[in-house]
Amino acid sequence: MCFRGEHIGDGHVNKYTSNDEFRLHVEAAGHTCELRDAGEFQTPADVASLVSQNPAFEAALAIHLYKAGGLLMDIQAPYGIIFGGTDINEDVKAEQKRVVMEQVLLKARFAVAFTEKLKEEAELFLASQCNKIYVQPQGIETKVAEKFCWTEFLKSSGITTKQVDELHVFLLVCGLRRVKDPLYLVEVFSNWHCENLLNVLVIIGPKIDPVFTADVEAVVKRTAGVFLAQERCQRELHAAMKRCFAVVNSSVSEGMSAAILEAMDLGVPVLARDIPGNAAVVQHETTGLLFSSPQEFVHQSQRLLSDHKLREKVVRNGKLYVEAHHSMEQERETYQRLVDTLR
Repeated sequence: MCFRGEHIGDGHVNKYTSNDEFRLHVEAAGHTCELRDAGEFQTPADVASLVSQNPAFEAALAIHLYKAGGLLMDIQAPYGIIFGGTDINEDVKAEQKRVVMEQVLLKARFAVAFTEKLKEEAELFLASQCNKIYVQPQGIETKVAEKFCWTEFLKSSGITTKQVDELHVFLLVCGLRRVKDPLYLVEVFSNWHCENLLNVLVIIGPKIDPVFTADVEAVVKRTAGVFLAQERCQRELHAAMKRCFAVVNSSVSEGMSAAILEAMDLGVPVLARDIPGNAAVVQHETTGLLFSSPQEFVHQSQRLLSDHKLREKVVRNGKLYVEAHHSMEQERETYQRLVDTLR
C-alpha cells in the first residue's frame, strides 16, 4: 500500500501523476499496490485497521515522513518512506513533529531523498541511521498533447489579445498552497507588465488549499498582467509549458520540483527562486536562472529576453542535465529493489 501525504512534485496540474508513478514502479515488479491519500485517515489506528484487513497488506510505502509516515506508527507490516520536501525542510523545525518523524524513521526499513542535500538535512535534524537513507532523483518523462490550442488556453485564462505570438508568457506551475508562494512575484510582475504589456504571468495548478486558493483568486482578479489558469491534465500542461517563454518556480520550500525538471526536458528555460531544493537542480546561468527577490526575478527575466545566447545555453544544458540525472528507468530500478526489502 502506498500512502500519499504530499503531492510529489505537485507542480503537476494533474496532481496525482507523480505519485501514481511510484505505484506503477511497484506493480511493474509484480506486486499489487493500492494508492491512498493520508487525508482519508484520522489516526494511526485507522491505518492499522486497514492494513490488517483480510487479506492483509504485506507492506506500506509512505510519501512524506510526517503527514503519511506518522500514520504508520501502529502497523505491524514493514514500511519504507519517501521524503516529500516540506517534511525535511519545514516540519522538522517543529519539535512535536520532529519527534514523530524520528520514531517513524527509526522503524522504517528505508527512506528515500530526492537529493544529497535533502539526505544531509535529514541526517542533521533527525536521529536517523545514515545507512537507511538512499538518494534517488525523480525520474522525468514528458508527453505533449497533440491537439492543444495555445490561443484557446490563453483565452480561457483571461488573456485576450491579437498579439498572441508576441506575448512573453511566464508560466508559474504549482499547487495552490502557501509553501509554493504563488503570490511572491505578483506585485513586481504587474508593475513590469505595465511597462510592457506583452509580459504576462500565468499561474496554473491544482487548488490544494481552498482557503489560500480564494486569496490567490482575489489577488489575481485585481492585478494587471497576472492570470490564473484552470487545472489541466499532464499532457496539456506539458503542451502549455512547451509554448510559454519560461517556467517559473517561486516556492519557499521544495524537495525536488518536477515542473522545473519537466521544463528542462521540454526545452524551456527555467527561472527559479534560490532555495536549496531548487539550487540542487538549477545551476545559475548553466541549466537555468535563480533569483532571490522579486526585483531580481525581473532582472533575470530581462536578461533572458535580451540575451539569446544565454537562453540557448540554459535550454541546451537543462535538457542534457535531465537526460543524464533523471532517468525514469533508474528510478524504477531503485524503487523495485527497495520494495523487495519489505518482504
